[in-house]
Amino acid sequence: MGGGLEAATGRKIPSTVSVYTEKTRMRFAIDAHAIGQHQTGNEVYIRNLLDRLASVDSEADFIAYFSSPAAASRLPNRILRRWVSSNPFVRLGWELGRKINAERPALLHVQYTAPLWSKVPIVVSVHDVSFLEHPEFFSFPRALQLQQTVKRTVERAARVLTVSEFSRAAIERHYPAARGKTCVTPNAVSAAFRPIPRDQARARVQRLLGFSSPFLLNVGDLQPRKNQTGLIRAFEEFLRHNPGQPHHLVIVGQSKFDGELVKQVAARSAVSSRIHFTGYVDDAFLHLLYNACELFVFPSFYEGFGIPILEAMACGCAVACSKTSAMPEVADGAAIFFDPRSTAEMTRSIQDLVLNPEMRSRYQRLGLARASVFSWDRTARQTLEVYYEVAGSDRRFAPDRHSIGAGKS
Repeated sequence: MGGGLEAATGRKIPSTVSVYTEKTRMRFAIDAHAIGQHQTGNEVYIRNLLDRLASVDSEADFIAYFSSPAAASRLPNRILRRWVSSNPFVRLGWELGRKINAERPALLHVQYTAPLWSKVPIVVSVHDVSFLEHPEFFSFPRALQLQQTVKRTVERAARVLTVSEFSRAAIERHYPAARGKTCVTPNAVSAAFRPIPRDQARARVQRLLGFSSPFLLNVGDLQPRKNQTGLIRAFEEFLRHNPGQPHHLVIVGQSKFDGELVKQVAARSAVSSRIHFTGYVDDAFLHLLYNACELFVFPSFYEGFGIPILEAMACGCAVACSKTSAMPEVADGAAIFFDPRSTAEMTRSIQDLVLNPEMRSRYQRLGLARASVFSWDRTARQTLEVYYEVAGSDRRFAPDRHSIGAGKS
């Protein structure tokens, strides 16, 4: 990203940018309303990013605008805290813009949607454009809202951040204004997700879930895009072809758009007694589940990244996942891939990993190595590189060029 923002975009930096020098203490604002709201990927991203920004850059001030009482305790001590409404119409319609204009930070970093009015430059993270490429996975009002507000935000933004090369290509395809100002800052895995003795994890999960059988794990909000209904069909087929296998299926995630349909499909299944829904769980319980499961299956139709893939790998879990969107880019050769629309392919992937311990062990090792490639420290440095460039500073946080998408803009 060397050469400056003007060189990278071919446009003049907006006159509203405050030009900082090395002797000036920077102040960066981040919309952190997702923390504590169980917004899964969005929350994981901003929580880990804030944690590492505070650690990597001790010279700047960071202001987090949060909406949940639980969020304040989850932020690093040196992050400045500001309360904003959880109501998006209030927050984005006037409140956040008013507070930003009063504080005048060097920039405001948002996810997807910026406030309607703000006098400081915008950096926006757009994780994917599924609302454009697959609007059928959203309610009509939600898809329409995202289509309108994200377009406006991308056009206004000084920089667009995204989490994979797949998403960057999709963003630039749909938003010509993003071309030349979009860069990839990949997600990573929290240090909390690591291998622990499997027997210990299984014993604790058994007490919590009430069964001792080996199980397949899936993590993701219950919604059509995540394709849990396809996984239930494949699980049924696996047990039909292998009637002596004792496995159960555990599905982790809160119910979202059309989520109840997943539970209805499970209730009608011939193996319904072996299918368990936990709802939303915290990271501590999720860590246990990753370590206790026999394999992790991620059958999503569309992902801008797929953080659960890396979380499972970081815990030493063998992974089978879809070969669509960003998932092959993230998992690389460390997972077994299948077509999420093919019950037969998904069933075969499950069967291969369950019935072949040697193969399962191999993918466990490959997954651990793959997860180690990604680093929130590195992502924080890449993000700071963007922040300082947008703010007009010569300070640089040279990113490690070994991560996927690093340094490409």
